Formats: sequence, C-alpha cells, structure tokens
Amino acid sequence: MLLKLQENIIYGPIQSRRLGRSLGINILPPNIKYCNFNCLYCQYGWTDFHYLKHNKNPPFPGTGEILIAVEKTLSALHPKPAYITFSGNGEPTLHPDFHEIVNGVIHLRNNLSQASKTAILSNSTTVSNPDIQKAISKLDALIMKLDTGHQRMFLKYNRPVKGIDLHSIFKGLAQLKNITIQTLFCKGAQGNYHEQNLKDWIQKLKFISPKTVQIYTLDRDTPSSSISSLSQEELLNIHLRLKKKKIPSEYF
Repeated sequence: MLLKLQENIIYGPIQSRRLGRSLGINILPPNIKYCNFNCLYCQYGWTDFHYLKHNKNPPFPGTGEILIAVEKTLSALHPKPAYITFSGNGEPTLHPDFHEIVNGVIHLRNNLSQASKTAILSNSTTVSNPDIQKAISKLDALIMKLDTGHQRMFLKYNRPVKGIDLHSIFKGLAQLKNITIQTLFCKGAQGNYHEQNLKDWIQKLKFISPKTVQIYTLDRDTPSSSISSLSQEELLNIHLRLKKKKIPSEYF
C-alpha cells in the first residue's frame, strides 16, 4: 500500500533508516503531492502535473504557521529528536519562502533543541538556484537525490516536469560542500540498476565529490509495476564499486 500524504506540518518523530529519530516538517500543501518529479518508485504515488500546472495558488502553509507548529512541538517533545528534517509531500525547496523558513527553524532549534541537527531530503532540482544553495547550506545534513547519471535515464526513471536539466543539477551539487547523495536503485524494465547507468552515475559522483553516498532500494509499495528491489548482495556490489573509486558510501 502506498503511503498517505501528510495532512499536517509536523509528523513523527519517526525512526528513519538514515537519520535515526527524526521529526519531519512538511512545508508543502496538506494532502497534495507537490513535486516536480514523478518517480516510478515514489511512496506517495504519481504526481498530478496537470493539477500543479493549473493551480495558480497552491495552499502552502505560511511561514508563521510553520514556525508556530515547530515551536509548539519542540517545546513539548521529550526526548528531543536527533534530527529536524525538511521532507514531506514532495520537494520542500519549492515553498516560495523556503529560505525564511530555514532561518526560523534553525533559530527555534538553537533555543529549544540544541542537541538536534537539521536536515533536508531534496530531489536536487533547485540546487542551481543561488538562494536555495544559500539556504540549504545552513542545514547540518544535506541529503540530495541523484538516481541517474544521464539525461535519458533521468527522464525515464525520475520523470521530471518539462524543463529540468540533469546537467544543471550536477553543476549545482558540485558547488555545495559536505553533501550526502542518496540513490534509490531498482531493477526491471524501467529501473536504473544496469551497467551503463552505473558507469554514468559513478562518473558524475566523482565530479560532485560528495561527503558520502547512501545506496538503498525499495522497502515500500510503488506506483509502477515495472520495477523491483535489489538484494543486499547487489547493494553491496555497488558499495564495493564506489569503494574502488575512493567514493565513501553506505548501503541500507
């Protein structure tokens, strides 16, 4: 079963495979998948690009509303979370006030939950925007998606909205420091687990030079029936290939 979209700004804390006890912040419209990707594996199902294109005033929660929700939760939450994570119903950097929200959340963390770190799970599509770069650089953990190494595979697997260019994503990621690349591998007719994509992907990782790479596969239902999960042995093989190239990685 696919996951239900988030109804509220705050969700969790949840036990994350990669972050431990993580408090989620959904700064996107409630009950709407607001993303510029339509990935074959998305846990929330397909993206309704028609809705996003024609809805000129999406119901984003306001900055004040978001910060009040974060403050109320952090004040009451014991123990405090290991991470306060921007994630939710799509791509968080698409909120028009993203930079202001980041500043506000960091301020609240510093006052109410100093041991917590801040994080973002991003699909990397806005990373060439200087204001977005500046905002996410203030966070402690930048977990940025890169599933493919070539535009053709990118269009097939991540199925972005028209106009998104993978080359600009490569360039933007290479300009950031201490980033973590996350990659979800799938087998199947439309999957990204094949030799040519692995070669292209590794080449781009060398260019980007991330702090580490997180390799994982499906553990939930998907909207597409043309993909399937990798075995632990196959994930290990990718990890070992990166190790030979001196690219730090871990697999889940």
